[in-house]
Amino acid sequence: MLFDTPIFFVFLTLTVLVYWRLSRPRQNVFLLVASYFFYGWWDWRFLSLILISTVVDFFCARAIARSDDALRRKALLTLSVTLNLGFLGFFKYCNFFVDSMASLLSVFDLHVPRLALQVLLPPGISFYTFQALAYIVDVYFGRLEPAESLVDYGLFISLFPHLIAGPIQRPSHLLPQIQKRRYFDDEKFFGGLQLIAIGLFRKCVVADNCALIANAAFNGQLGHPCLPVVAIGTYAFAWQIYGDFSGYSDIARGAAQLMGFHFMVNFRQPYLACSLQDFWRRWHISLSTWLRDYLYIPLGGNRHGEKQTYRNLMLTMLIGGLWHGAQWTFVVWGGIHGIGLALERLRDEVLGKKAHSAPVADKAGLRSPVAWLKRIVVFHIVCLAWIFFRAQSFGDSSRFLAGLTRFAWRAEYATAAMFLASFAIPMFALDLILETRQEEYPFEKSRLPFLRVATAMSLLFLVTWFSANELNAFIYFQF
Repeated sequence: MLFDTPIFFVFLTLTVLVYWRLSRPRQNVFLLVASYFFYGWWDWRFLSLILISTVVDFFCARAIARSDDALRRKALLTLSVTLNLGFLGFFKYCNFFVDSMASLLSVFDLHVPRLALQVLLPPGISFYTFQALAYIVDVYFGRLEPAESLVDYGLFISLFPHLIAGPIQRPSHLLPQIQKRRYFDDEKFFGGLQLIAIGLFRKCVVADNCALIANAAFNGQLGHPCLPVVAIGTYAFAWQIYGDFSGYSDIARGAAQLMGFHFMVNFRQPYLACSLQDFWRRWHISLSTWLRDYLYIPLGGNRHGEKQTYRNLMLTMLIGGLWHGAQWTFVVWGGIHGIGLALERLRDEVLGKKAHSAPVADKAGLRSPVAWLKRIVVFHIVCLAWIFFRAQSFGDSSRFLAGLTRFAWRAEYATAAMFLASFAIPMFALDLILETRQEEYPFEKSRLPFLRVATAMSLLFLVTWFSANELNAFIYFQF
């Protein structure tokens, strides 16, 4: 895939150089063509899916906005939603549901031949589908004016930095940026380079090195699961997936910023969260807010009593888990978070507490032993759920978790733990700095340019010398 190779940065450089030499209408046409080329590099056949859904959604939205007939509007909305969810359901979940139904029937001694379809998953289909759904729903409810230009709407869906793995862009945030003229800003351009540098550090240095340890633990290369193996493997995967996805998000945001676009922040130091509610306000923010606004609230949110609230919360997290992959282990992952969120809500109701609507930087909280105890507890609940996220099956996850009841020690466990600490601790320290200073990257608010230049050069030096030798694709590309 183009994003998995250094060719991407050649592609990005050439795109940016050409882009800033064009007028606004030509910029959009050029970026649309470049984005389709980027997407088609992996498999050109999937271009038809994104093209069909883009054209249908564009004309459905315009027809909805111009119509006063409630039935016609609802029919057009249904057509658009059905098409998008139909593509997503077939390509991502067809084999999953067929196999699950066959397994269920076998419990009743009804054996049916399993249908094995070789269905390839189009890259990024979950991400651009959610953007398309947000657009058509916002137009339907009058929260957004439909795009007048098919090129503009097509670029909103396919702009290449976010196309493969997000962040999921809200129509009200990105579409107006596409529709208006953009001007070169050297400050924002340099900020984009900073984001790319820190993203490469998170991915190539932290995530890829932690992946070596996580893979060894989960694949049995460190021996049979025991307490040290489970702990090392789980912590390694926790930092791997965080470095991997936050790194991708930083690279995507930085690449967009080089062209004058602003993408929403997708991560805000999630492992410093003091509750699961706080964790989901910091982790994959574009997805968690999408699930809240387009699933949890339409289901009823917290408007119809506590029982309905808990039901809506669980359904949202279970569906959010299934969104990540066509395996029941992802549903369990979502269920663990749903149960945790429900218990936190119940606790707050009993104690009469009110949760903050957004993460709050509290310098005193960074020094509070009680706050750190809460962070440790929340981190380990998140790590427990990560085991199901990482495991390939229930059997794998149960065997891995069974290692918690056994203790064994080998010299290589100490080596693996020190190797993990050498990459996790610097990233943890980086998060502490960013949390304290409330910055997106180090020295973002500094008026001393040499500090920012020195930081970027240092990060690139670390990427050059400490990148893992094993090539690991971005985890979220599979979703």
